[in-house]
Amino acid sequence: MRIHAIQTGTVQVRTRQRQGSGPGPLRPLLTMADRHWTEPLPIYAWLVEHDDGPILVDTGETARATERGYFPRWHPYYRLAVRFDVRPEDELGPQLERLGVGVRDIRSVVMTHLHTDHAGGLHHVRDREILVTRQELSDTEGFAGKVGGYLRDRWPADANLTPIDLEERAYGPFERSVELAGGVHLVATPGHTPGHMSVVVDGDRPTVLAGDVSYTEELMLQGATDGVSPNPRQAADTIRRMKQFVTESNATYLPSHDPGGAARLPTIT
Repeated sequence: MRIHAIQTGTVQVRTRQRQGSGPGPLRPLLTMADRHWTEPLPIYAWLVEHDDGPILVDTGETARATERGYFPRWHPYYRLAVRFDVRPEDELGPQLERLGVGVRDIRSVVMTHLHTDHAGGLHHVRDREILVTRQELSDTEGFAGKVGGYLRDRWPADANLTPIDLEERAYGPFERSVELAGGVHLVATPGHTPGHMSVVVDGDRPTVLAGDVSYTEELMLQGATDGVSPNPRQAADTIRRMKQFVTESNATYLPSHDPGGAARLPTIT
């Protein structure tokens, strides 16, 4: 199976978001108070060529993220801690066209989680089966979802978001998983959000499409957790499991914002 990296612009975050510090409840506050920015980080979605039809992992960001008033001004994170650079031609739809893939060709869309830089392109695939963990979808609801940074009012009202429950079936060190298609596994990787999941594509050397388990491969290998995870202990446990899997299986690890990620992408896995 061939995997394509689809870069939908870049994002800058506070340096403490990439590698957090401090007690759990204070970490987001320390992140937003940080005066330093990261370099522009890629915003990746991924397309897996599969015999049963292409599988899309995440949808990237929308160019509307650069518009004044797109993000809620009352929310301190969007006001203080994130900067996007996304042009219309960077969005998912034009990128799929350049790859020669029609939206109707896509078998399934898998959302690692529903933060804006992963869900901003949902309007391009609104009528496809869009799989998201039941926990993640539930956490987007109501006032708590807004405070948590989810932008449900920016998603297409008719987007075919389909909740999925990962089974109590281990896949390597991951406790819950489901096989979506032959050789493509969805695995529970809670931490960055409680309902976060990753995608493992089998091969002589497996490939992990890891969403925001960590921001880089190096940080994962160091066991570093980010500065916005609501449960740093849970995030650390997931990173420990991920490091075990990557080390034992010699897997290619591809989180969504790693500047070196595309260079590690195997042509055929």
